Amino acid sequence: MRARGEAAKPSRAVVTRMSETSSKKLPKAQRREQLLDVAVAVVREEGTDALTLGHLAERAGVSKPITYEHFQTRAGLLMALYERTDARQVAQLQEALERTRRKLEDVARVMSAAYMSCYTTSGPEHSAIAAALKGDGQMEAFHQGLLDQYVDFYQRTLGPFCDLPREALRQRCVAIIGAAEALSRDVLRGAVAESTAANTLASLIVSWLTSRK
Repeated sequence: MRARGEAAKPSRAVVTRMSETSSKKLPKAQRREQLLDVAVAVVREEGTDALTLGHLAERAGVSKPITYEHFQTRAGLLMALYERTDARQVAQLQEALERTRRKLEDVARVMSAAYMSCYTTSGPEHSAIAAALKGDGQMEAFHQGLLDQYVDFYQRTLGPFCDLPREALRQRCVAIIGAAEALSRDVLRGAVAESTAANTLASLIVSWLTSRK
């Protein structure tokens, strides 16, 4: 996921320019970022079914061994895409929380706005990648691991604002993220405005953390 303020994804023209210069030797980390940027463009323009290591190499203007060196398998590529977006979103959210008053209502508002903004700014590609992670044992385990980390993050962030037992708080964080996912899907299909979804999620967070029932 990607929070507001993150750089926009490359257009096809930008990807083409990237491909034209891709024959230059790049540092490994920079090459990996270039390949992931091109992979996002492939998902956006052609769908996840078109995203293979061979096609990525063709679009990026590099040899197949380079894409295999970085990702090993198609599953590895999908997981790298999802993990990068998720890590960026969490980093953006942490920065926003550092500037937020330590009140539950304010923290809930910032967390909810960031969650919805992530989906609207990253577009349908993120959902498509998440869907592609399902149906394979390795990828599903990876996806569940990231969700567990996100639950842990919510639990650590919201814990100081309630006196719920640890397990009860964790279950409510699981429910909060489930509600956030459902609301974000409604935002993406135009059923609800981003601001309305964010306000609804914030109200749920406050309500679920201040009630012991």
